[in-house]
Amino acid sequence: MMRHRLGVPIAQIPPDAFDAFFKPRGVVLVGASRDPAKLGFGVARNLAGGDYPGEVSFVNPKIQGELFGRTVYPAVGDVPDPVDLAILLVPAALTPAMLYACGKRGIQAAVISSGGFGEAGGAGAHLEAECLAVAAQCNMRLLGPNCIGIIDTHNGLNTTFLAPPGPDQGEIALVSHSGAMCAAAIDWLVGRGFGLSRLISLGNQLDLDEADALEMVASDAATRVVAMYLETTADGRRLVEVARGLTIPVVALKVGRSEAGIRAVASHTGALAGSERAYRAAFRRAGIVRAPTIEAMLDAARTLAWAPLPPGRRMAVLTNAGGPGVTAADALEGSGLRLADLSAATRSDLARSLPAGAGVANPVDMLASAQPRDFAGCLQRLLAAPEVDGALVVFPPPPMFPAEAVVDALVPVVDRAAKPVVVTVMGERAVQVASHRLRTARIPDFRFPEAAASALAALADRAEALSAAADSRPDPVEVDRTDAEGILARAAPGWLPTRECAEVMKAYGISCPSARLATTAAEAIEAAAVLGGPVALKVDAAEIVHKSDVGGVRLGLTAVDDIRAAFEDLASIGGATSRKSTTVQVQQMVESGQEVIVGGVRDRQFGPLVLFGSGGVEVEAQDDVEFALAPLNGTDVAHLFANTRAGRRLAGYRSIPAGDSKAVEEVLFRVGWLLADHPRIEELEINPLRVLFPGSGTRALDVRMRLA
Repeated sequence: MMRHRLGVPIAQIPPDAFDAFFKPRGVVLVGASRDPAKLGFGVARNLAGGDYPGEVSFVNPKIQGELFGRTVYPAVGDVPDPVDLAILLVPAALTPAMLYACGKRGIQAAVISSGGFGEAGGAGAHLEAECLAVAAQCNMRLLGPNCIGIIDTHNGLNTTFLAPPGPDQGEIALVSHSGAMCAAAIDWLVGRGFGLSRLISLGNQLDLDEADALEMVASDAATRVVAMYLETTADGRRLVEVARGLTIPVVALKVGRSEAGIRAVASHTGALAGSERAYRAAFRRAGIVRAPTIEAMLDAARTLAWAPLPPGRRMAVLTNAGGPGVTAADALEGSGLRLADLSAATRSDLARSLPAGAGVANPVDMLASAQPRDFAGCLQRLLAAPEVDGALVVFPPPPMFPAEAVVDALVPVVDRAAKPVVVTVMGERAVQVASHRLRTARIPDFRFPEAAASALAALADRAEALSAAADSRPDPVEVDRTDAEGILARAAPGWLPTRECAEVMKAYGISCPSARLATTAAEAIEAAAVLGGPVALKVDAAEIVHKSDVGGVRLGLTAVDDIRAAFEDLASIGGATSRKSTTVQVQQMVESGQEVIVGGVRDRQFGPLVLFGSGGVEVEAQDDVEFALAPLNGTDVAHLFANTRAGRRLAGYRSIPAGDSKAVEEVLFRVGWLLADHPRIEELEINPLRVLFPGSGTRALDVRMRLA
């Protein structure tokens, strides 16, 4: 499908465009400068001073001669072949014309490092539209504007103006919306002893966006992990698709977690939806590991690159001191991991090699007298235990040995291990040598247990994402799409009338109680007689979304006089609306059972989302809901059940009998397909969905649907 940005069509990035950015035969910098205080000087220095083997040319009509041993040309058209990539550092107002000159020259790709575009207001946004139009005309791809560019450490390409030294060669790629974050991350990585493979600074992402960048860095053979600093997403669904298709892990920090995303607050579903919930659901579907902080993102990336994945979440703690062990245990559980319950055989095996006062439960406390061989031997025993999925070793410098002696004993054990091990050497000045040796051995090291536990959790999250991918196909359901298409095609924008809502539910195999609409008390009495048994009366006015909030529901009515009185009350409530509706719905009462909410909302960035949780009139106050991208798969439904009280209650809880969880699963799948099939549906809410006893199904007691 053709994408558009600012009204201009943008084709999917072709594979050879990757080479134009990261393997260009030649690069030209437009806006080179001799002034060390200017960015054009910094870019020229990095292009000319690195190991990049291609041709490097500079353009600036105000400079003659050479710069860093390279000829400075007056115009792009004067630059000799080959040249595939242009770096533009010229005033924003001159950029469209300069792009056109590059396109005329045959250049395929351009990095616009200049600022003063969309981030500067309306005039800058107009310049962005001009640049995009020129790029489309010239079949050119753009990175930026307002970015620092790209780095490939393995071929020496550095188009940034960042001060040397640049990042070391490594296997972690970084994609960032923030150029300043790139600079800080590079310095942090160098200080922590690991390097980058590729870096992309997206800036305003006028053309290439975060999904394109993810494809570009993940296609690199040297990249084993991708770290992403995201402020927004240009095409959320495509980001999910790209990430799901990768064989390497992606860890991301999403900032700006406010609930400022598109929401329609008229329904419970719309009010509960928000950008943060949408990102959680999208990242889960994509298998992207979510990081809470910048440091945690980079730590997780390093750990994913260096350590094997655990078979589960059961972790062991090995220490020589009680306080660090307890701190590590708390940190593991706080990160969503579990302390392994060591078997009697494992505890007995540990006890044989440790002093009588040592603790052989988990955490394993070897006491301060532990020698390096004790660390190695106990770690080996823990990793061999089938009940242990990974280990966190934590110790302050031992009183009788240097910390590096412990590390030297641990390294061979960790090298042979099939399970992950992270090491926390607590301190700073006295552990520098130990830390360096751990990094040389590619063993993730930390100063305190909290960071180590977070990194182990990232490994477990990645392992579970890979397992979930095996059940990633949407569940197929049989539905009558033709009937629903006809109803929705004829309907006007806004809230769909009650009768049509019920017809759409029927077309998608979702059961509603028998019901009739009445415009007079006599019709209501007749409808109750036809339906039989107790009935519920509900006000039927499009402007009244939450009927209970206005007293618009009467339940369990059988007597004629009660039905007549209820109709008159409800008709007066509906008549008070601007449309003066006096229609009342007469609905057959349904046997008791659990109540849940099932709904859906169309997110601006990620498309349709399905909601599930505790239903009823206080659904927002309970805030017991989870979201998943539509259409759903089995893993999504399992997540919705496991992460809500409503889902867990379906198995029965204290005096609450079990509900028909299989029928709820079926409704969730069908709602997911309904939202995916019909883009006009902006909001859908079934609240409550009455869940009957196992084998008895569900009933959608109240359905609301809003169309674009």
